[in-house]
Amino acid sequence: MNRRLFLYLSALLVGSLSKITKVLARVLPKASAVPGGVAIVPLGPSGHPPVVHLAEKRVMVVGDEKRWQAIVGIALATKENSTLRISIEWPDGDDLTLPIPVGSKRYATQELTVKPGQVNLSEKNLQRYRRESAHLKRIRGTFSMPLVGSLALMQPCPGKRSSSFGLRRVFNGQSRNPHSGMDLAAPEGTSVVAAAAGRVIDRGDYFFSGNMLLLDHGQGLLTLYAHLSAMDVEVGERVEQGSPIGKVGATGRVTGAHLHFGVYLNAVPVDPALFLA
Repeated sequence: MNRRLFLYLSALLVGSLSKITKVLARVLPKASAVPGGVAIVPLGPSGHPPVVHLAEKRVMVVGDEKRWQAIVGIALATKENSTLRISIEWPDGDDLTLPIPVGSKRYATQELTVKPGQVNLSEKNLQRYRRESAHLKRIRGTFSMPLVGSLALMQPCPGKRSSSFGLRRVFNGQSRNPHSGMDLAAPEGTSVVAAAAGRVIDRGDYFFSGNMLLLDHGQGLLTLYAHLSAMDVEVGERVEQGSPIGKVGATGRVTGAHLHFGVYLNAVPVDPALFLA
């Protein structure tokens, strides 16, 4: 048997995934291996962390020489009851591939009414959207070292969670992409703070998201803040958890003032609720 596979199976015998997750609950997100969720995979001991990939995307690894874990974001488009596979490259060259069984989760549907021009785009707006999408795809692929701080995020502004992650969204009767974040209902001008310590990697006015900021927290963990009325930080600026970065607004495609808060892992959006108290 492959030595790394033996170590991995030994880790499972010592304690179940649920027990491991419970011990680490103060610093790790809640494990939920479903489309749009997060899988926490025990990797075993080593003097140095392994390099982990899901397909072509680098995956976060946390822990110490006694026990490393991979923190894997699962894309919303992943088929229910399917299996993903991560590749693990160990410093000693003893590599391994591990399966991640993906469960099922059904998300609700939400119908919204917005300005017609925000659903059926003009050629000019369509070209703008395509440019912005290409840019954001590149930004979302950011993977920096090391992890800046804890994986326990703070809610970036007060307010009710008015629209949950994964909602199947219908705009003016037309189906569109599922909701890729969490909406927090708050009055325009409410202060927005950084959910964790990090660095500002993008700031701009986007067609759908309006005024938007993206923060990099290390190892592929990014947070996004959209529809802002004000952006109070610049690209490249480092911020601490709880530092003011902007204000709630109603810019972009919205039905009212609120903050759209997103969390990304290995370049895919995942449920922010898994990271919040």
